[in-house]
Amino acid sequence: MQAEELAYYPFISEASTYVEHLGISLGSLLNSRAYRAVRTRGIERLKEALEGEIKKPPISGEAQVLSELLSYPFARILVACVDDQLFTRRYALAEAKAAYTLLKNENPAFLLKFGEEFGIPAAFRDSYFNMHFTDYIRFSSSMKDPAWKLTNRQFRAGEVKITREEFARLLEEAIRERIEQSFPIPEIPSEVSDLCAPYIAEIKDQFEVQKKKFGATDFGAIEPKFFPPCISHALANVQGGVNLAHSMRFAMTSFLLSVGMLVDEILNLFNISPDFDAEKTLYQIEHIAGATGNVYKPPACDTMRTYGNCIGKDRLCERINHPLAYYERKMYLKNREDEKRKEEQTKRKKERKKEERGEK
Repeated sequence: MQAEELAYYPFISEASTYVEHLGISLGSLLNSRAYRAVRTRGIERLKEALEGEIKKPPISGEAQVLSELLSYPFARILVACVDDQLFTRRYALAEAKAAYTLLKNENPAFLLKFGEEFGIPAAFRDSYFNMHFTDYIRFSSSMKDPAWKLTNRQFRAGEVKITREEFARLLEEAIRERIEQSFPIPEIPSEVSDLCAPYIAEIKDQFEVQKKKFGATDFGAIEPKFFPPCISHALANVQGGVNLAHSMRFAMTSFLLSVGMLVDEILNLFNISPDFDAEKTLYQIEHIAGATGNVYKPPACDTMRTYGNCIGKDRLCERINHPLAYYERKMYLKNREDEKRKEEQTKRKKERKKEERGEK
């Protein structure tokens, strides 16, 4: 690929090799005035990711190519420093969406070569792409529109027939998966964290605003085992193919959004329901998430009981009045135990070091 093309797709191996051959040190990237524009673009990538999609303007000239190529590793360093699972997923999705916007307009030869980068061999015949059904299933499994089901595709001799735009959409999933699975990055050196601190603070501030906007409370990584009994029961029913009452669907959806689950992840939970309608369900979830301007919070325990959605109290339920308070309390107790464990481990390490030095 030409350098301009690599700049549009900086997550592919050829782009990484190109950047390595530039011989730019990490210290220069993070601190040199010569790369100030690169850092500005990297921060812009993350801010745009939080808004939904990273914009890819027309690229021309060596300076702009360099800015696009180097802003990607800089953005990745910042994502690693933020170290938040929800933020990482949102960033990976935004990069993948931006790539899809470009890929769906690329020529077939380019798309075939691009697919090889992700281990997706395909052929192009009679204006359609043909790919092996195992590759198709792997990357289409997260798409819940009935049109993506294998039974609804043209399927012959182990190959699935798809359009150029559909092939680009599957490549989007492959890109999202690659970027998301590349995190967490192994331990970031303290000097790197220090240099990135001002940028990280700015990004975290915007991230907090976005989480509040869409009802995501900062509980950290999602822990389903700490969900209150009512939500756990509802989830079990959904996963068992049982239709929930409208009031319970609302309660469960608003709860999951509040603890940081993404819209697409919640949509995937409902796909087994007997009356599943992908378009309708997506609209309902996005509505609850605040797409129309009004963010909905899960109902309190009294309301849950009024609608018959409380399945019975456990010991903790007796002391709280809201499903989110239940989850927050469980997470607090877990974090406190984790801190105690870390303190004990640190103490034991110090004692062992003293023993090794012969100190009392």
